[in-house]
Amino acid sequence: MTDMITPELVTLDQHHGDDSAAVIRALAERIVAHGRATDAEALSADALAREQKDSTGIPGGIAIPHCRSAAVTRPTLAMSRLRPGVDFGAGDGPADLVFFIAAPEGADDAHLELLSKLARSLIRPDFTQALREADTTADVVALVDDAIGEGRERPVPGAGETAPTDAASGAGASGAPDAADVNDASGGAEATGARMTIIAVTACATGIAHTFMAADSLAEAGKQAGVDLHVEPQGSGSVRPLDPAVVDRAQAVIFATDVDVRDRARFVGKPVIQVPVKRGIDQAPELIERAVAAARDPQAPRVRAQDADGEAAGSPRPGRREPVGKRIQRWLMTGVSYMIPFVAGGGLLIALGFLLGGYDITDTAADILVENALWNLPEGGLGAYLGAVAFMIGNASMAFLVPALAGYIAYAIADRPGIAPGFVAGSVALLMSAGFIGGLVGGLIAGGVAWWLGTWRVPRWLAGLMPVVIIPLVASIVASGSLALVLGGPIAALMNALDAWLGGLTGGSAVLLGALLGAMMCFDLGGPINKVAYSFAVAGLGAGAVDNQAPWLIMAAVMAAGMVPPLGMALATFVAPRRFSRIERENGKAGVLLGAAFISEGAIPFAAADPLRVLPATIAGGAVTGAITMGMGVTSQAPHGGIFVFFAIGNVLWFVLAVLIGAVVTALVTMGLKIVTGRRAEPDTATGATPVAAGRTPSADATAATPASAAERAGTAG
Repeated sequence: MTDMITPELVTLDQHHGDDSAAVIRALAERIVAHGRATDAEALSADALAREQKDSTGIPGGIAIPHCRSAAVTRPTLAMSRLRPGVDFGAGDGPADLVFFIAAPEGADDAHLELLSKLARSLIRPDFTQALREADTTADVVALVDDAIGEGRERPVPGAGETAPTDAASGAGASGAPDAADVNDASGGAEATGARMTIIAVTACATGIAHTFMAADSLAEAGKQAGVDLHVEPQGSGSVRPLDPAVVDRAQAVIFATDVDVRDRARFVGKPVIQVPVKRGIDQAPELIERAVAAARDPQAPRVRAQDADGEAAGSPRPGRREPVGKRIQRWLMTGVSYMIPFVAGGGLLIALGFLLGGYDITDTAADILVENALWNLPEGGLGAYLGAVAFMIGNASMAFLVPALAGYIAYAIADRPGIAPGFVAGSVALLMSAGFIGGLVGGLIAGGVAWWLGTWRVPRWLAGLMPVVIIPLVASIVASGSLALVLGGPIAALMNALDAWLGGLTGGSAVLLGALLGAMMCFDLGGPINKVAYSFAVAGLGAGAVDNQAPWLIMAAVMAAGMVPPLGMALATFVAPRRFSRIERENGKAGVLLGAAFISEGAIPFAAADPLRVLPATIAGGAVTGAITMGMGVTSQAPHGGIFVFFAIGNVLWFVLAVLIGAVVTALVTMGLKIVTGRRAEPDTATGATPVAAGRTPSADATAATPASAAERAGTAG
């Protein structure tokens, strides 16, 4: 028996409210009350955010709200049989069976597989009918355990015969496809050459429920239509791609997805039907018909290289088009995210090299490596030799910084065809001394040219050469040629001016820069403004050196300030616990470790519950910390890690003092604002009554609540 659902997580024939949001909140509170999550508000907010992307109601009176959330501590199913039903957006009416799937952000493949099996079982009429007829919560739990039990044989939806659990969708043991032939899975297999071959990819935002339900629905519809259908569910677990031979012979492809299709280049040239994932559940037979018609239509839209939104050019896109500014930000952040591992590893190794070999290791490392070995140590002994090794490896890693930045910016724009021209453009930017700004420009040009070439309609015989030969060649020539012939010189001059300005920052100007960066780091706790400050610091880190420590100063200010919000809120909960709910006090304990490790998001639960008081306090604390670190000459050669990379931090005592002072400022401002505005969480009562703001009266339903229902609401901020 799985422990993801228990009788306490099931309610039968209850009324939680008149809309889907009320039902989701009630189930989130039940999950928290039984120790499966830490914050009902955060959990329900994550589920409602998923609901806004696309409703989770499906035909047959069923709804499957689901999300990944940092508030979830154990993979959990909560179920409610509603009387009356509530509208969750399904076309055939309200839902009376609601399953809330709550997965931790780091849920492993085994748990995700079980959750996906439940979702797939819900399209079986016999299973849902049994749920509606169950007499007790224990009966419901037994039915669910049976549905998601590993190795269980179950009938393919709508078919009379029995097939292995995942055969219908081609999914293997981890919820990933094994490219099983759907016709073979149902028995009665004709030769595949006698039937039209259609392939499909399904994917939803969370990769748990809709992904696999759409896969099963399409598989069944394909079998009924007599086509040779193969499905690749791209869920949250490991994904096993379709057999390349199947892809080659496929005559059309269906993309039932709400997110970008992984490895889309495999399908270039295929006629394509693209719809939101939910249509794969609701309208599977219609999609099969459209795919068959597209396969026979020479003018049908075809899969081309991804456009800037991550969708095939010319293919329909569900929802509104992403704004240009947001699109550019996403491209740049993709490049930065892939670049950070090079910077993190390289920066720490360089710092370790300085620690072992001294600061003159920059001049002697190459000679030491060439002329010495472990059995032939240099004059400085083992420390000098290991320091030289660490420095040279770190230096090699840092040399990839700009090429990786440019390469993965181009990848974000044009998918795999953009990687090679992006890396080449980044390398040329280094040769031209254009630095990370040259890498940004080169990556954007390389990706733009690669995407544009991917939109060309070319003969089928040429389509296979486009992503591997023609696009990388032409995009490399254009992007790298632009840098070498036109843009490299001016950008290099700009970089030299920027380096000179940063190197000349002293006194008040340095303090002001530190305060600005610190405030940006704490403004939105991991949001766009935070990312701008962090990206600025990381992108310049590779230019840091013993005689040019300005980039290291900036990195220290950014990292120290980013540690302040969780530590400051933790301190506030320790000093004034009555001002915070029980859940907030628990989050405060976790905030100590999160803050020490430079995870600014540890303060998000506080900011979400009380943004008008918490955010000004964190901004004030971060600005103070950034100013102190810049003013006192604190440096950091590591882009992440907080206090745990102390050996990479110069003037570490002032680093620690700056963080502590900022945390104290944050705590004092938070408590002051709560006092001035009269905000106070009452102590939790013996019955677990909901904390309320000072001067407010608990609602009537909270006052009259049973101990169980009151306990579910305990810990909610007033």
